[in-house]
Amino acid sequence: MTPRTPHILLISILITAIAAVTFGQNPVATPPPLIIEDDEVINIDSRLVIVPVSVTDGNGRPVKGLGVEHFSIFENKRAQSIVEVSDAEKVPLEIALLFDISGSTDPMFKFEQETAAKFLQDVMRPEDRATIFTIGETPIMLQPRNVAYRSIETIRGLQPTKQYTAFYDTVMAAAIYLRENASPKSRKVVIAITDGEDTNSEGIKRGFSAVYASIGERINSITTKEYRDLLVQKRNEIRIREQNKTLKRLQDADTVFYSVNPAGSSYKLNKISLFGQSNMQRFADETGGTAFLPKFLPIDLKSNYENSSNLSQNTETLSRIFSALKNELQAQYLVQYYSNNEFPPNKYVDVETSVNLNLPQGLNIRSRKGYFVKQQ
Repeated sequence: MTPRTPHILLISILITAIAAVTFGQNPVATPPPLIIEDDEVINIDSRLVIVPVSVTDGNGRPVKGLGVEHFSIFENKRAQSIVEVSDAEKVPLEIALLFDISGSTDPMFKFEQETAAKFLQDVMRPEDRATIFTIGETPIMLQPRNVAYRSIETIRGLQPTKQYTAFYDTVMAAAIYLRENASPKSRKVVIAITDGEDTNSEGIKRGFSAVYASIGERINSITTKEYRDLLVQKRNEIRIREQNKTLKRLQDADTVFYSVNPAGSSYKLNKISLFGQSNMQRFADETGGTAFLPKFLPIDLKSNYENSSNLSQNTETLSRIFSALKNELQAQYLVQYYSNNEFPPNKYVDVETSVNLNLPQGLNIRSRKGYFVKQQ
């Protein structure tokens, strides 16, 4: 043993003693260092992507009991490795129900209320929650997340108005609310009972005002037809811009969009109504939902007998729609994977989903078509 060994031994003893005293005074021990085996690869930049997928058979009945082995996911044509598939029976449901209280839906308001209330009663379980928004002059959340019977009471208390319609703003408010308040692993859906027309969202009002001011300055240098055509073109550009912004909010919240258009066949009467339905069709197609367009019969005829008969048929039609919606929600899976691609934030990524299952009746598959890359 060299002469320095006792000093080294003494220093070691002192260090050990100091450490013992320190840990004795602090009950929270320092966690051990992270040890990664040589053959283990951890990608801290991986993005968890959640794809809601609804699977029904050719008769519209939910297909249950599917697992990881039944699904295939492709992201920008590149196969992804699925890590988990959660089915509807094991995942809570978060519904944001958007009810149009503007004059455009007034004739059938009452039976829409009752059918929507019955739908919530049938589809919601104790662990599920519903949030109620009205689509009117501004987005109003009448009820934050609550159980079925409270939500039904709120719906039955709604009253129609003659207000303008802020459709885009209400859909965005609902998507943002679900993203911030619902569990990330819940099944989040927006159900809008509306014709999809928008006359009062902030982006629409600001955009239209700017267009009128800009084109007005040229009124003396263009013909009436040129003025009208330019006005239509610019207003459509603004609508598309707001549509894109709303769709991004829905995608960012991993939300599926469903809609029921109370206007029925009359939506074809003007271009604004056509655009309203196209709004909802696009939101549904891109997120994996459905835009229902029932063929309602008129109930404002001179004959009370005809009105009563048509109302009965309309109620039956709406009940079938909500029954189909119930089946889709009961057939909804959350397919989850970690993306193996590298994309910059806000990049839109295409997602393709298929189900590896053969049924005699065939399959109907609805899933989101893509997502926007979120900031890490």
